[in-house]
Amino acid sequence: MPIPILMPALSPTMEKGKLAKWLVKQGDKISSGDVLAEIETDKATMEVEAVDEGTIGKILVADGTDDVAVNTTIALVLEYGEDASSLADYDAGQSVAGDKPVEAKEPEVAEETPPAETVEKVETPAKTTAVADTGNGSRLFASPLARRIAARNNIDLKAITGSGPYNRIIRRDVEKAISEGGRTAPAPVSSASAVASMSDDTILSMFDEGTYEIEPHDSMRKIIAERLTQSKQTVPHFYLSVDCQLDSLLAVRSKLNASAPKDVDGRPQWKISVNDFIIKAMAIALQKVPDANASWSEQGMLKHKFSDVGVAVAIDGGLITPIVRKAETKGLAQISIEMKDLARRARERKLMPEEYQGGSTSVSNLGMFGIKNFSAVINPPQATILAVGAGEKQAVVVGDSVEIRTIMSVTLSTDHRAVDGALGAQMLGAFKECIEEPAMMLV
Repeated sequence: MPIPILMPALSPTMEKGKLAKWLVKQGDKISSGDVLAEIETDKATMEVEAVDEGTIGKILVADGTDDVAVNTTIALVLEYGEDASSLADYDAGQSVAGDKPVEAKEPEVAEETPPAETVEKVETPAKTTAVADTGNGSRLFASPLARRIAARNNIDLKAITGSGPYNRIIRRDVEKAISEGGRTAPAPVSSASAVASMSDDTILSMFDEGTYEIEPHDSMRKIIAERLTQSKQTVPHFYLSVDCQLDSLLAVRSKLNASAPKDVDGRPQWKISVNDFIIKAMAIALQKVPDANASWSEQGMLKHKFSDVGVAVAIDGGLITPIVRKAETKGLAQISIEMKDLARRARERKLMPEEYQGGSTSVSNLGMFGIKNFSAVINPPQATILAVGAGEKQAVVVGDSVEIRTIMSVTLSTDHRAVDGALGAQMLGAFKECIEEPAMMLV
């Protein structure tokens, strides 16, 4: 049967283009890789190459035609032994019974293949015509060439895991299935597992041998990966940001540290950090806005009585979040001493499970690394986490004058099922009040 040449999508957003010029004419023999035409888009003029061998049987769209829709049939290719007389009544846009359309490809995004092999065009699934239902409500994306090869060799595409963009099945996936005697890899079970559907072989094939080495994951890294993936896939994250002035807090911190009693060696018994103030402010904010001190569960909302604040601590091979229990009841010096002990034992991997499991909220502070702002991933079953950036001196308008103030940006990530935007804003407002007026932590 004749093979249609379709108007290609030369960019993810392209819907129409201009067929500027044909570089072949009817009756010309073509091979894979031959330049067929020039296509104009709103951004560039690009050459279209053939992906199959044959003879140009009929050109359906003339030179200079504007607004040719993507996937419109612009020409027909006759395979060996076919007669051009059968194409006399064929019109642009008409389907060819019994065959699959073959797309043209653009060199800039083509799959890398050895010379003289067929090259497939890469485009987003939204633009391809090679789409089918898998039978379970999800759609299966495969290039037309992959479908033709699979049909000729009785390969079930539903059982193949695609290695192309958006898990699209391409030629090499079908050829791999053929080489394995028809045994094919299981398809992803759902779109939610798309991240995990890329096999190790596919990942490794993207890099040249000798340019990397594999360091096996330890159990901690695997657990972190599983929990973070679960959090982003199942928890609807919502983000709120605010700037806090630190000048009053820094002045109070300096006075408290200067007044710290000395031990027998003459060293201060505590040294309160900005992070200790942040822990205390989060604890107070949760008490002032108790509806935000919650966790989502299917049975109902868990309303926590105390402010158990977890603090992200970087350790070799990962991250752990020890918890300062009932932080609202503890003074800054006590929080400082307890947090230093928890962080030390966390790095030594000596924490007990009850010291890092549960909690009302968490704090992740990257200010010491010079990070200005970021958004943290919620640590279930908690419903909030505060991402803290570095404090920097900035020009701030105060009344009718400009003054230099130390500003710290923070971003609150919330589980929107438990803490919606208005509630999160109230909590963040209470936190900001405590940071900017440290005396509020004593009320």
